[in-house]
Order: sequence, then structure tokens, then C-alpha cells
Amino acid sequence: MLGATGGAVAALAGCLVRGHESDLEGEIRVDGSNTVLPHSAVVSEEFQWRNNRVIIPVRGSGTGAGFQRFCTGETHVQNASRRIVDEGGADDEGTICADNGIEWVELETALDGIAVFVNPENDWCEQLTLEELEAIWEPGSEIKTWRDIRPDDPDWPDEEIDLYGRDPASGTFDFFTEAIVGEVGAIRSDYSASADTNVIVRGVRGSEHGLGFGGAGYYEENEAGLELVAIESDEEPGEFYEPTAANIELEVYTPLTRPLYTYFRRDALADEVVRAFAEFYFQEIDDEGRRADIVDGDESLTWTQWAARRASFYGLGDERLAQNKARLDDVLAEVEP
Repeated sequence: MLGATGGAVAALAGCLVRGHESDLEGEIRVDGSNTVLPHSAVVSEEFQWRNNRVIIPVRGSGTGAGFQRFCTGETHVQNASRRIVDEGGADDEGTICADNGIEWVELETALDGIAVFVNPENDWCEQLTLEELEAIWEPGSEIKTWRDIRPDDPDWPDEEIDLYGRDPASGTFDFFTEAIVGEVGAIRSDYSASADTNVIVRGVRGSEHGLGFGGAGYYEENEAGLELVAIESDEEPGEFYEPTAANIELEVYTPLTRPLYTYFRRDALADEVVRAFAEFYFQEIDDEGRRADIVDGDESLTWTQWAARRASFYGLGDERLAQNKARLDDVLAEVEP
């Protein structure tokens, strides 16, 4: 399971028997999104293998909890499944950072798709329009049964839908509600909410009438017990796409493809260890490829692209990659080592 794999890799990230000596020495503290944790842990593991006196414990306290630590200077790096809240409110994360003199650089480091999935016994719901998906999940929804979604289709049973999804503490929840309902946090109250996508997977897998949403990587880890629902594109109305690797990396699976973020404290980039770690994300994978399992045609992947695929996410396209590398390079040019 993705969650178990991520936890195991995260544990390794702080206690590897590391292989290569270098001049770098120190500790880099990473926290934030539980969703993004596997990606960061894989990058950290590879970096530590090449710098055996660097320690990088990676935690997954959650995007919100992680920002609380990051914005008070407790951590050097913050993983996030959504952007920092910086709208000027007194309790906004950006305000807390400003109050503590913390500046940051925001980097997109991977892509994720939010999958909508059903039980394999479900042979009627192969695709949903955005209008139907909104009607299912909006606050005060009147959708109770499958027949309520398509009243004129006799193939859709008059059976109650068992709904499963992420809880309000999740960046995935924030993204899904904004993308589908149009407002962060706007969702019906009568669904089974969980902080753990594995719980959602088990719920849908155990109910013929289950419907849930979660990271596409969790579907890939559980294909035998789930079926994907194709979702209408907001850019190509009437066209439906599943969250396959190709559709996500080409960004045609919209509006449910999202970037995943890594934030570096600007002042921490003056430390040569943190600086080197940030640069490592955008360096091409090396010939050694110790755990890379490089396939033909992938020799030019950067570590962040490779780690995304290894952690059941999806690599940035060339344009996004170049934009984010340039953003980091601009900041590094301004920060004195």
C-alpha cells in the first residue's frame, strides 16, 4: 500500500546506512503533507546516499500542521499538497511566517491526480460529468442513491451510495472541494471522512455501492479491488479521462490534476547543506541509479521527476520543470551561502 510504503521510506530517510562520503555535513528538518511525504522521503534517501554525513528526518504531520512548524522556523523544508494560505488574514500561514520573519521559495516538485473510484461490482458508473460530481458532493446534496444521479437511466440502481473521502484537515480535501464544488471546504456532511486514503480504499472495496476519492497512486496500489471512474474534462466538455500516468503528466486530466509543493525557507538556503539538497531535486539522475531502476528513455529524468514516479506520483512536464528550476536558481543567486 502507498501509505505503508511511504512510512517505511520515511523511516529509512533518517537512518540509512549511507554509502558515499562528501564534504557536506548537517541535518535538514522536513515536515508537512502526509500525501507528499513518500516523494520527499525518496529524494532524501538518494541525497543521503551520496552525502553520508547528512541526516534528513522526514515527517508527515499534515500540510497545515507542517506549515505551523515551518512558519515559526522549526523546519527547513515544508511539503504541501496545496499552496500556502497567504491572503492577509490574521491566522493565515503567510501572516504567521511574516510575523516570524520567515520568507520562502515555493516549488512544484511533482504532480498528483485525484481519482474517483468505485467497487469492481459496479458495472453502471463508468464516467461522471462535472455537473454530476458536483451534485453528489455539494453541501446539502439531494443525491442519496445511484438512481438520483441519472433518474432516466434504468441501469443505475435505486440503491444508496456509500460515500468515502478525505477529511477537512487534508490538502487533498481542500483541492477536491475547490475543483469540484467551487469552494474550499464546501462538501456534504453525510460521508465517511478519513485522514487516511487507505481507509477510503478499504471502504469502497468493501461496498458494492461505494464511491470515493483519493490520490491516484492509491488506486494504482489497489487496482484489483477498485475501478476508476472517468471524469469529464473542464477544458474539453464532453470528453472524459481517467487519471492514468500519461493523462496526468500531459495534464489532460483536468480539473483533478494538481501540483504537489515543496517549500524551502529562504534563509535556510544560505546553509550549504540545505542549498545542495534543494538543487538536488532538479539535477539529472546519475549513472549509478542505485535504486532508480532507470528504463530506456528516462535517462534524462531529474531526481524530483524520478522520485515522483517511484512514489506513485507523476513527474513534472518539461515546461513546469524549467519554470520551477528557474525560480529556485533566482533565489539561490540572491541568497549568500
